[in-house]
Formats: sequence, C-alpha cells, structure tokens
Amino acid sequence: MKTISRKQEIIATATRLFYEKGYTAVSMRDIATAMDIKAASLYNHIKSKQEILSEIILKVAEEFTVGMENVLAENSSAIKKVEKVIELHIDITVNHSEALAALNNDWMHLEEIDLRSFVKMREDYEENFRSIIKQGIEAGEIKPYHPEVILFSILSTLRTLYLWYQKRGKVDVNILKKDMVSVLIKGIV
Repeated sequence: MKTISRKQEIIATATRLFYEKGYTAVSMRDIATAMDIKAASLYNHIKSKQEILSEIILKVAEEFTVGMENVLAENSSAIKKVEKVIELHIDITVNHSEALAALNNDWMHLEEIDLRSFVKMREDYEENFRSIIKQGIEAGEIKPYHPEVILFSILSTLRTLYLWYQKRGKVDVNILKKDMVSVLIKGIV
C-alpha cells in the first residue's frame, strides 16, 4: 500500500473541505482541526491555503491537458476523439470528484502565475475540443450544428458531472461511460 506524505494528507483534507464548504469558507485552522493537529504545524508542510488550492486545481487541469494531448495524438476519427474526451472527463470525475469542485468553483481565487497557467490550460483544452468538433463537422461525422453550441452542450454536462456522480452513489464507471457517450453523441451524429 502506498503511503501518503503529510503534505498530501493536508491537500486531501483541504480538498474535501473545499468541496463541502467552498474555498473561501475554509480556513487553515479548519483544515488543522479536521486533521486533529495544530494550525501552526500545517505550515511545516505547506506555505498557505493558496498553495493548497493551486496544487489541487493545477494537478487536475494538467490531467485534463495530458488527456487531451493523448486524444489529439490518436489516429482516429473525430467522433472517436469526442468519445475519448467524454471518457476522459468521466475518468477524472470518478477519480477526483472533490477536486473538480475546486477547479470549477474556486479557480478564480488562484493568484497571478497559477491563475494565468490555469486559464491558458482551460482555453487550450477548449480550443482543442473545438477543433475536433469542427473536423467532425467537415468530415460529415457530426451534424453541422454550430461548433460552439456542441462544445457548450457537451462541456456543460461534463463539467457538472461531479455533482451528479456524488449524489447518485458510485455508478459503475463502464456503464457511465457507455451510456453518457451514447446520450451525448447520438444528439450530434
């Protein structure tokens, strides 16, 4: 069994608290209390609550970025790539649903370079997804709806999946992938 460092434990606890209460409502004292330690000892492992937020959000954003790069590198049809993007979101939701709450709800609290880095990753991700959709339209694989409408429809569903997934109890990931891909794709092909 893999042991986690104290810093990882702090980040995991903060992730849960940010999910439950939101970033602004959680203090370092709250994190320490949840871990049953003194607040001052948190600073032996982490500089600030801002550092925790950055670690949470940028880790998940990088996972999306790497996943998208892998999808783009595939030699497959645009529709197959759309399916892979949907599956990527499902995998990240299943593995990091609490962290997705911070990514979706608290990203604007990032500071300076971390904020710019996150916004750039998000914009690049959306542009890559948009280009896959446009390729699918040009190839006749996807109905010629406006690419922005398709992008918004799919991403808005996927970005809020963590909320639904947490409430529904853990739906089998293979069923979730199969059914979500079918539901989201059949509307565009």
